[in-house]
Amino acid sequence: MRIDIITVLPELLESPFEASILKRAIQKGLVEVHLHNLREYGMGNYKQVDDYQFGGGAGMVLMIEPIDKCISSLKTERKYDEVIYLTPDGETLNQAITNELSLKGNLILLCGHYKGVDQRVRESLVTREISIGDYVLSGGELAAAVLSDAIIRLLPGVLNDETSALTDTFQDNLLAPPVYTRPSNYKGMEVPKILTSGNTPKIEQWREEEALKRTQSRRPDLL
Repeated sequence: MRIDIITVLPELLESPFEASILKRAIQKGLVEVHLHNLREYGMGNYKQVDDYQFGGGAGMVLMIEPIDKCISSLKTERKYDEVIYLTPDGETLNQAITNELSLKGNLILLCGHYKGVDQRVRESLVTREISIGDYVLSGGELAAAVLSDAIIRLLPGVLNDETSALTDTFQDNLLAPPVYTRPSNYKGMEVPKILTSGNTPKIEQWREEEALKRTQSRRPDLL
């Protein structure tokens, strides 16, 4: 898989891909992540990428021309499955969406900034719009990092135990059950005895029941 991220602040996105699971995935050749500074496609001597909005109002808007140039340049090199714009009014990200996107080959993530992008970008260049929640960030960079992380961890070979992702919260529309580790007794707080019994079928049944209980209590809307 290849993910190309278009941003006015590439430095904000460097560190997430230089640590932990994402770094290992890149080093193992399981994914390529490339950051593209939109200012390299900016207009005039000052590489302008934003302008005042027509009709007046506070806040600057990213112009269509630099974005079009950047996306067009990328598309001359390969075919993309999706051009995704990170925006608060997009479809809300969930596990089903990340599962779907993890099966794609090449993705472009476009980070909004200021008051967003010229509407013509959304109408003619973007194929999908995604939000990571009902709140507003300073820009789409952190949202792009969240989306990338959620996708990349699902790629075969990224996690040491590939079955781990299959038991995550939101897979099968359930929250994950409680988990415990050593010691089995800490200050009188004991691990449920079923988990130390060695009875795998009973343990799996317990986990399913606990996942259902937790979901009913905390997120009944998932059921």
